[in-house]
Amino acid sequence: MTLVRAMIDTPVGVMRALATDRALCAFEFFNPERMDRLDARLSRWFGDAVVEDGHNHVLDAAREWSARYFSGTSADISMLPLAPRGAPFEARVWTALRQIPPGTTTSYGAIATIVGTPSAARAVGMANGANPIAIIVPCHRVIGANGTLTGYGGGLDRKTWLLEHERRYWGSTDTSRLPFE
Repeated sequence: MTLVRAMIDTPVGVMRALATDRALCAFEFFNPERMDRLDARLSRWFGDAVVEDGHNHVLDAAREWSARYFSGTSADISMLPLAPRGAPFEARVWTALRQIPPGTTTSYGAIATIVGTPSAARAVGMANGANPIAIIVPCHRVIGANGTLTGYGGGLDRKTWLLEHERRYWGSTDTSRLPFE
């Protein structure tokens, strides 16, 4: 299998995108300090893949989605083929994340309930942190049950920026609203 890699500039920093010829597999903040961890995850789930720099139609679609999202035109991911790889529980969490509307937030506990394990808020947090398709699979929309921002792989400053950006274009100014609880 071949994964094609491209760097995509965004207002919140450079994103490293990886895709097969069929789907986007990763869209992650490019941070040299985190690359070893991210590369280890990539190796675990795509062990025999050859990674080549370049572009393909999937990466072009990711670049177009990014331009629309950051311009406030659209956050719709329905036309973007996604193929994150992870454990079954992680996959269930990532599917639930895609249901959180832009401009809103929810809690780790609410996601745990949605995936059928109401007492697994911490496990949801771990799966959220392992999300390989940042922003597009909106792990930044998950906050603490008390409404506070909690960890984010891209940093809390980026999480804040993304939430404010989404509220400006698509959401409510009510930051205490947890739509799934």
